[in-house]
Amino acid sequence: MSLMDASADKPHILVVDDDTRLRELLRTFLSKNGFRVTVASQAAEARERLGVIDFDLIVLDVMMPGQTGLDFATEIRRSDDVPILMLTAMGDTKDRIAGLETGVDDYLGKPFEPRELLLRIQNVLKRNRTVAAPSDEPQRLVVFGPFQFDHELGELTSKGKRMPLTDAETALLRVFTARLSEVLSRETLCKSVGLAVNERAIDVQVTRLRRKIEPDPSFPRYLRTVRGQGYRLVDA
Repeated sequence: MSLMDASADKPHILVVDDDTRLRELLRTFLSKNGFRVTVASQAAEARERLGVIDFDLIVLDVMMPGQTGLDFATEIRRSDDVPILMLTAMGDTKDRIAGLETGVDDYLGKPFEPRELLLRIQNVLKRNRTVAAPSDEPQRLVVFGPFQFDHELGELTSKGKRMPLTDAETALLRVFTARLSEVLSRETLCKSVGLAVNERAIDVQVTRLRRKIEPDPSFPRYLRTVRGQGYRLVDA
């Protein structure tokens, strides 16, 4: 295998941060740890990169001049399910929840240890590749309502049209469709998508998923709440 071929096999990360020093430190650190790295100083520049390159993950700063990271993440999620790890100096819980609601897959507060960032990147990429399912092999295609979910590809389609999903939403659908109609606790769901056990965090992810699959998310038909127990997906 040539050096070029070996490089092409490495996950490609886009680092978006207006701090020049941090940007270059991350480029050097992540490159030394087995990643291809492209950098951008703000959302407009990152948008150009995304137009020509398929990235495996985006490391995105919240506070940037012009368009904020939260707004940019919302824009990305309208058409792309690339995993996003948010860097934020905002430590308040409501700010972290706001990040999850935009569709980011993980967040890390500044200042941070580079090793922790590396571990979080590896975990997000692993979740994006791993099928979260029980020991029995689930059937590949599961149909509920007008939707079809492909376990192997992690793709959700409706009337032949593919619907963009975050890696957390894909992991949720994998466990829900593998255990269709079964009530799953929030703890089980957190573990399935690689989140620390946090009821609010999983509620946010379920709410986001409902916005994509429910005719009226306020009155769920498919992804139902079971009071005091958790959630279950039914084929309705």
